[in-house]
Amino acid sequence: MTRIPQHIAIIMDGNGRWATERNKPRTYGHQAGVDTVRRITSECTRLGVKYLTLYTFSTENWNRPVSEIHALMGLVLTSLEDEIFMKNNVRFRVIGDVGRLPQEVQDKLHETEEHTAGNTAMTMVVALSYSSRWEITEAARQIACEVKEGILLPDDITEDTVAQHLTTNFMPDPDLLIRTGGEIRISNYLLWQIAYSELYFCDTYWPDFNEEDLHKAIASYQHRQRRFGKTEAQVEQK
Repeated sequence: MTRIPQHIAIIMDGNGRWATERNKPRTYGHQAGVDTVRRITSECTRLGVKYLTLYTFSTENWNRPVSEIHALMGLVLTSLEDEIFMKNNVRFRVIGDVGRLPQEVQDKLHETEEHTAGNTAMTMVVALSYSSRWEITEAARQIACEVKEGILLPDDITEDTVAQHLTTNFMPDPDLLIRTGGEIRISNYLLWQIAYSELYFCDTYWPDFNEEDLHKAIASYQHRQRRFGKTEAQVEQK
């Protein structure tokens, strides 16, 4: 408990395959995945995690069947009505190209952000219509506009400049990235932010991911030495 990651990012993978293996429609798996979000959010709050960022819907997911997209948007609406935010003192934030979402979903997202703005135990960040390439492209466009307008000089652009123009500029980079479902890839998620994050992959489908699985991921993180480019000896001298 003395080395709990302050920011955990999760790629919640495996909902569709979990449902298919049970001869159920993929949307059944997404609904089960929402239940997992509730459990993991509560446990992260209990453990003292300060930020939980969940990859919910990528820009590439717009290429899925229209029926599945509609079902996912409906789930976003119903899950945001959950009292888990107020019960656990959790603030809600959203990142991504929100303008592409249906208007009723946009309205609900903003309403939930405002309603939970005073909560302080943890911030849950949902990545909706999000991808890192989209985010970094938008940041580059904003910086280019500032240079063009004379607000910023090219020689003054630093890593901090880029970071401040990302949609995640209100929180620290993830300490730990978890991906469920057995795939071993990042899938265009927080590519800038996870430069020095610890990565953890497991075969468990997201609907089956429970508190014990979360504890295993955190324990794996706790047994690693984060060097950030330094030598082991340098880190141990601290």
